Amino acid sequence: MAVLKEISDLRAPELVPYTDTSELELLREEVFVAESPKVIRTALDCGYEAVSMLVEDKYVAGQAADIIARVGDIPVFHGSSAALAELTGYKLTQGVLAAMKRPPLPDIGGILRNSYRIALLENIMNQTNTGAIFRSAAALGFDAVLLTDGCSDPLFRRSVRVSMGTVFQIPWAYISGSSPEYIRSLRESGFVTAAMALRSDTVTIDDPRVTGAEKLAVVLGTEGDGLLDSTIGECDYTIKIPMSHGVDSLNVAAASAVAFWQLGRH
Repeated sequence: MAVLKEISDLRAPELVPYTDTSELELLREEVFVAESPKVIRTALDCGYEAVSMLVEDKYVAGQAADIIARVGDIPVFHGSSAALAELTGYKLTQGVLAAMKRPPLPDIGGILRNSYRIALLENIMNQTNTGAIFRSAAALGFDAVLLTDGCSDPLFRRSVRVSMGTVFQIPWAYISGSSPEYIRSLRESGFVTAAMALRSDTVTIDDPRVTGAEKLAVVLGTEGDGLLDSTIGECDYTIKIPMSHGVDSLNVAAASAVAFWQLGRH
C-alpha cells in the first residue's frame, strides 16, 4: 500500500526527480517522470514500475486515487498547487506526476523481424515533435520507431506528455551506426527505405512502389536542416507531400502524420 507523505521540505533528496533537474541526470539514474493521470495509467498498463508519485492535495482522493491504489508500497508525496509549482518550477496542469523506472529497450533485431512499417528519426531533438511523431505512429498503423543517437530521448517528460503515453505502447530503440550505415542495415533487413525530403528527384507519397512495399521504413529528419544528404542518397526513394498556396514544407511532426496515414497498415 502506498505511503502518503505531505511535503514539508522542498529540498528533501527524495523529491529530486520532481525538481527542475536536468533530465540527463535522471537518465543516468535510469528514471523518468510521467505527467498526468492518463499517461501514468498507460505506463502502468504497459508494465512500467513507479518509484514514487507527486500529487496535488485535491487529487489524492480524486483523479489520482485509482493510480495510488495500483502502485504498491511507494511514497506518494502531496502538497498544495503552489508548493508543487515551486518544487517543479512549473504549474502542473493535471496535478499528478510519477517517477518511473526505465525498462531495458527491446532488441532491435526483434523489432526489425516483427515490423512491417517503421519510422526512423534522424537527429530530431525537439521533444514536442518526438512525442507527436510517436503518437501519430501508434495511431496510424506503424509498428515501431527507431532513433539515431542524435535524437532526444523519447522518455523525456515533454515527449512522454505530448505522446499521450504512446511511447510506452509502441516499440522503439536506437539504431547503431552513422549515416548512411543505418539505412543499409534497414535494407539488409528487408525494408524499402523512403526519405522525406524537399528535393526535385522525388516520387509522390502515394507511389505504388512505396505504398506497396511489404516492409517500409519512412525516414524523417531534424527540424530545419532535414535529413543528411548521405542518408537521402542511400534511401531507395525520396518522397514529398504535395503542397499548395506556395507552402514548401510542413513541421516534421505534421509531415509524419500525413506520411503515416498514407503509408501505414490500416
